[in-house]
Amino acid sequence: MVWGNYKSPLSVHNSMDIVAAARKEALAEIAEYGTPHPVHLELSFEVGQRLAEELKADKKIVDVGTLLMDIKLGEAFKAGKLKEHVAMSVVRTKELLKEWDVDDERIINCVEAHHGTISFSCIEAEICANADCYRFLHPTGIMTFLTMLGKRCDDFKIILEQLEKKMDEKWSILSLDTCKAELEPFYNDFKKWIMVASTQSRSR
Repeated sequence: MVWGNYKSPLSVHNSMDIVAAARKEALAEIAEYGTPHPVHLELSFEVGQRLAEELKADKKIVDVGTLLMDIKLGEAFKAGKLKEHVAMSVVRTKELLKEWDVDDERIINCVEAHHGTISFSCIEAEICANADCYRFLHPTGIMTFLTMLGKRCDDFKIILEQLEKKMDEKWSILSLDTCKAELEPFYNDFKKWIMVASTQSRSR
């Protein structure tokens, strides 16, 4: 098996494929902390796979990147350090890659750049950042996020504000034309629905 500087498949959890190893870590995070939501994890993973094929990128790098980019999101959220989750995820990703005897800086860039605050050093990182946006701009992701918000807060106005803020944040990160074209109708429709819902909420 040859992939980047991938040295020994036997070093990855008794011959387990690195994608399966990354998935195991991501699911363990979800099981312990309850976030990110499994639907969000699968949505960004599936989108990443599709984009990797369309853009002729390294699919395994994208697969691992989408699985690990929020590997410490749950722990950070629980500790009240949400803004630090990217840095925490980078640290954990480096630890995991060392454990797996994998040396590929593209994976690190997929994690550190997925919020669009750090430059993409490879197409794989740009794909991961765009795939992450689907969690809050695609109907499946938005409805999942609303379900999560409803469990955390019972103030409808605050829920709408948080949803719109997250949608705007992710819309500003989108950089791939194919993603913008696919998500723009959803973004515009949900913005309208949020406005209507906000107006009805204020009139009560």
